[in-house]
Amino acid sequence: MIKGKKVVVVMPAYNAEQTLEKTYNEIPFDVVDQVILVDDHGTDETAELAKSLGVNHVIRHQKNMGYGGNQKTCYNKALEIGADIIIMVHPDYQYTPKLIESMAYLIANDVYPVVLGSRILGKGALKGGMPIYKYIANRMLTFFQNVMVGQKLSEYHTGYRAFSKEVLNGILFNENSDDFVFDNQMLSQIIYNDFEIAEITCPTKYFEEASSINLSRSITYGFGVLSTSLKHFFTRTGLYNWKLLTKNK
Repeated sequence: MIKGKKVVVVMPAYNAEQTLEKTYNEIPFDVVDQVILVDDHGTDETAELAKSLGVNHVIRHQKNMGYGGNQKTCYNKALEIGADIIIMVHPDYQYTPKLIESMAYLIANDVYPVVLGSRILGKGALKGGMPIYKYIANRMLTFFQNVMVGQKLSEYHTGYRAFSKEVLNGILFNENSDDFVFDNQMLSQIIYNDFEIAEITCPTKYFEEASSINLSRSITYGFGVLSTSLKHFFTRTGLYNWKLLTKNK
């Protein structure tokens, strides 16, 4: 716990049995109070392993709900158990949990309400093995998004994210897509509702066991990102009213 704030790590999982233990063992439990893992109806023993490791809350979907659907369950459970700071860490060990303390500190001390672990700041992405086509797509999409939403983020596509409870309570994340574009829609909501975002340099690892979407789904995601950015732009300029950007009441 930091400054009296309850810190909860959420782990959206799908077939993460081979990497979960390594990820879990790097969580700084002198800072983190509880861990939630949601198994999105995978085909391996992720949920059973999580229970054996001592994960506080293990939830298994009875059917596959998608990456966005998994996150909705994670965040709703975190808010239900009284989390003040919620940090998403993928259990595939692509991102190191060793940055959790720094991310939580920024939020607990009211410096920023949102913190992203960026693979693009520094040389973390390519050094960690990000495929060159993904790196190029990341840079192109990020440039377009910054122009459309009026921001200067280094990337919008990281899966390493920390939020204050006020952020999650202030946006309609439950209305977002259940697919991968959920992440982008969520950042669009955060930016539109004037929550400031910090970024910290994050090393990343690409290896066989780490989760990654294939090319066809990456293309679908890319078009979803473009659509999200355009809807955000037209809403902020008054030419459109995208309901997802409405403040939660």
